[in-house]
Amino acid sequence: MSPQAMASSAMVLKPPKRNLLAHIPGDEGWPVVGRTLAILADPKGEVERMAAKHGLVYRSRVLGETSISLLGPEANELVLFDQSKLFSSSYGWGTILGRLFPRGLMLLDFDEHRLHRRALSVAFKSGPMKSYLAALDAGIAARVAQWKTQPGPMLFYPAMKQLSLDLAANSFLGADIGPEVDEITRAFVDMVAASVAPIRQPWPGTQMARGVKGRERVVAYFSEQIPIRRAKDGEDIFSQLCRATHDDGALLSTQDIVDHMSFLMMAAHDTLTSSLTSFVAALAANPQWQQRLRDEVTALGVAAGEPTTFDNLEAMPLSEMAFKEAMRMRPPVPSIPRRATRDFSFRGHAIPAGTLLAVNPLFTHHMPEIWPDPECFDPTRFTDEAQRARHRFAFVPFSGGAHMCIGLHFAYMQAKCFTRHFLQNLSVTLSPGATPDWQMWPIPKPRDGLRVSLSPV
Repeated sequence: MSPQAMASSAMVLKPPKRNLLAHIPGDEGWPVVGRTLAILADPKGEVERMAAKHGLVYRSRVLGETSISLLGPEANELVLFDQSKLFSSSYGWGTILGRLFPRGLMLLDFDEHRLHRRALSVAFKSGPMKSYLAALDAGIAARVAQWKTQPGPMLFYPAMKQLSLDLAANSFLGADIGPEVDEITRAFVDMVAASVAPIRQPWPGTQMARGVKGRERVVAYFSEQIPIRRAKDGEDIFSQLCRATHDDGALLSTQDIVDHMSFLMMAAHDTLTSSLTSFVAALAANPQWQQRLRDEVTALGVAAGEPTTFDNLEAMPLSEMAFKEAMRMRPPVPSIPRRATRDFSFRGHAIPAGTLLAVNPLFTHHMPEIWPDPECFDPTRFTDEAQRARHRFAFVPFSGGAHMCIGLHFAYMQAKCFTRHFLQNLSVTLSPGATPDWQMWPIPKPRDGLRVSLSPV
């Protein structure tokens, strides 16, 4: 069956009547708003309080719909591994991302998702990844060199956000995108901001209206560029997707490429900005680990002006462990929604088809029975021995199962490349008196922009 036929025969899932969920313990909160304000104010504390009172399966009401939270590694495995195709990602994420990032890879289900993922995987094979590394390496080196000439206090989050956006534009669209790059990146910024805006309709003057306008600009640009990219042999991700084919040899459609590119750029930009900011915050707060990672970088024996190689990245296990620990503490996607395609049971609770539910990496990553002293930054949690001893779904910063992030290796590559240049050139401390306060939902970010101080090494 073709992807188009699959799309046309997609299932229709509707929320069950609220009384069909009343047997599940929980608290739906205030009329109309439910527990939305509590989850927005303190998502980690809210889930932990609800779990302490009601257990690892509980009922709540957020953003206008009754939903069920399933917590812990076993719940993650059930929902994310999903061998029985019980859970729809499309109907889970659709209300959040569907208007601005329709039919991105994360919003496809089952056989259709598998076919598109296989076609997209060509862009993340060894050859293209080497090209991306060269582009990332040059971009990161240049920006770190710029930071080094301006030591002292800075707001790290907006600086990292701009760097991630520039790197995504370069790696995803190519270095020769031309003068349109600023306009296209502004459009993406508007789309991402609108995806989590409280007003969900594109009324004049709203963030959603700006996001819809941004999508129109992005769709026009990609649609115009696809035939041009197909005629060339560019190595950027956009060019790779323009030449990608399904199993039957058919090229991806223009609409498919537009939707996948929009989604991939959004995912790479926002989640990496969050994770690398968390990583730098942890290094600033833990100077002993900052020095251990700097020693690892120094041991590579790579001179300041030399490019980073894949062999260099392989020789940075401590840096990868520290990056993983930063994502454990603040997973870039704290909650992962799904919708049940059929009736099912979990931990003795019957849950009907159509139910909106979510697993919660943020909760799982702080369960003290899995992660002793969970608020402590300790990269040794990710030695090979320690990882083998844990449930395989105890650490899920990149989701899991069929929907495991397709750009996972791209993310680790960028993180270690950043670590090499950053720690080879700079030392980071928290600004005097700074006590970072984090907004944890929908994607973690420091409320004050993360005030740090940089000094040359």
